[in-house]
Amino acid sequence: MMKMLSTSRAAALLFALSALGASAQIVIGQSADLSGPVAASVKETIMGSQLVIDQVNAQGGINGEQVEVIRLDDGLDAKRSLENTRILIEDKKVLALLLNRGTPNTLAVIPLLDKYGVALVGPSTGAMALHKPLQKNIFNVRSTYQREAEKAVQHLHTTGIQRIAVVQADDSFGKDAMEGASKGFEKAGLAPAVLALADRSKPDYSAIVPQLVKANAQAVLWIGSGTAVTEGVKALRAAGSAAQIITLSNNAASGFIKELGSASAGVIVTQVLPYERSFGHPLIKEAMALAKAKGQTELSPALLEGFVATKVMVEALRRTGPKPTRARLIATLNSFQYDLGGNIDVSYSPTDHTGIDYVDLSIISEGRFKR
Repeated sequence: MMKMLSTSRAAALLFALSALGASAQIVIGQSADLSGPVAASVKETIMGSQLVIDQVNAQGGINGEQVEVIRLDDGLDAKRSLENTRILIEDKKVLALLLNRGTPNTLAVIPLLDKYGVALVGPSTGAMALHKPLQKNIFNVRSTYQREAEKAVQHLHTTGIQRIAVVQADDSFGKDAMEGASKGFEKAGLAPAVLALADRSKPDYSAIVPQLVKANAQAVLWIGSGTAVTEGVKALRAAGSAAQIITLSNNAASGFIKELGSASAGVIVTQVLPYERSFGHPLIKEAMALAKAKGQTELSPALLEGFVATKVMVEALRRTGPKPTRARLIATLNSFQYDLGGNIDVSYSPTDHTGIDYVDLSIISEGRFKR
């Protein structure tokens, strides 16, 4: 398991980051779930992001200017995300936003981004609504949920599985991913054995699990987040089902695996970045070196997502030049091409803010991500 920060060390880190505000010339904002159902994943993402920020500041900052990231907890609640974003933009005067988490949460803040001309780089969501139609102030880094879900169904079909059930979060994230899954079913000539809708934060497993068992599902595509998925998988196993489970990259975190416990064996998680144990890959090699310098012994997909998105932000800030403004940063991003390493490219134009086009599958075995 990835070596995580203790509670006291994490608190000390947050205090240090707050103290930096007095001297930081570049202030970035983030609203994300630090205490709710996907907090474990978010904290890993922040660890990856902070590896880049710490390195930049230790080397003198960006164009001689130190960087601070102000992070506010929204508990994965869209209303709180909106208020946090207002505070960050209006009160904290942040230059840009980074790694906001959640599909409904990100959609909720678009009017504020547009009103103030603030860029959001690398939102931690693969919602198609952030790609099409083009959102002029959102610069995606990761692939879409639709591509992940489509590939997940195709993968199950190619292994000979016919009875594929779907548990779908009853929110914008779930509906978006289901569009991709539907394409996968159509290409496979199949229909879902069961399509069970689940409340985003409090799924009724007593109603969902019996549907899956009755259908004798061979596999379940579980579209949900954090504990909403881990508790569901445990309930399914307790009911005697051995169905293959596949879930999306929003759950690609060591914390998610830890929450699954003994129920993690054989669970498949789609990923949107190279496998974190591909130590010869330049991107993985760079992240691992910085992590080891901090005393962290392993990477995770969530950590890598934070690492990559922050590298994109930092490079864009470098190219913008000293004393960057919101408008100048957006202009830089709208004419941006960057090789992150190992032929993993990010490019943007005024008509395309897609980011990386990459999807892979990994199986959780003995509590770790492995092929």
